[in-house]
Amino acid sequence: MEHKNTETCADCKEREATPDCTCCQKKKERSDKEYRDLMNRLKRIEGQVRGIRQMTENGEYCIDILTQISAADSALKSVALLLLDDHLHHCVAKAAAEGGTVADEKLAEVSAAIARLAK
Repeated sequence: MEHKNTETCADCKEREATPDCTCCQKKKERSDKEYRDLMNRLKRIEGQVRGIRQMTENGEYCIDILTQISAADSALKSVALLLLDDHLHHCVAKAAAEGGTVADEKLAEVSAAIARLAK
């Protein structure tokens, strides 16, 4: 499941980034297992949300619906933390090893993502 984009944008060319740079395309190559695990989690969450809609359409008790909303929210946060951990250990660590503006950009990007998650 390899999706290498060998295009390099003008910004990357200017910074003399590697030809297979994906910073502009913002793509992440994932192993088949990682992809399957993420998709399974997201499909479960999708099912939870459909269930919440069905409960609402059926006029279920508010507290029961809120409990399911809390479970779906928790599942989404779990996926977000999994992705954040992966991003820190791969993308940010690689950029930090390279140093310079690439590292500064990745750190600013991940810092903003953490701030959004913390809201």
